[in-house]
Amino acid sequence: MINPAREQEWASWMRAAIAGDSRAYHKLLTAITPHLRVMARRRCDQFGAPTSEAEDVVQEVLLAIHLKRGTWDPARPLAPWISVLVRNKLIDSLRRRGRHFIIPLEDVEATLASEERLSASDRMDVEQILAKLRDPQRTIVQAISIEGTSVRETANRLNMTEVAVRVSLHRALKALAALYSERAI
Repeated sequence: MINPAREQEWASWMRAAIAGDSRAYHKLLTAITPHLRVMARRRCDQFGAPTSEAEDVVQEVLLAIHLKRGTWDPARPLAPWISVLVRNKLIDSLRRRGRHFIIPLEDVEATLASEERLSASDRMDVEQILAKLRDPQRTIVQAISIEGTSVRETANRLNMTEVAVRVSLHRALKALAALYSERAI
């Protein structure tokens, strides 16, 4: 959270920069860059991206601020506008890189086997384990890992982004692996 005095200072520098004051623009970019790094790292953690992506996101946000500064409404706070840029640039970065999560399925393979190979008792085990997940994770695991639905179809069905579905699937499978290994002990 940015303190109000800093927010006002940044907003005044941005207004001056839009009016053509290059010194104010330099002050603004110098002041917000450390804040952008913190935000980008936090967003990387939130989206399950490596922290190494944060610096690329910061650079893209600085470029976006330069290119889109005319779209900022001077009557509104600057920090939320910047926060949206950080989030959007991280999502763009993940999409461009074709971000995929590698999940060791060996730990949950027996639990998430195909329906043809599952006995009635195994199906009950799968249902009991899946019941320990909350929605939408349960629905996502059911759709992708058991029914074979694609990430895109699942995302459309649940009104989620593909990135959010992948992150949720990754977290759900990790939780299931932990639950399954507890049962195996």
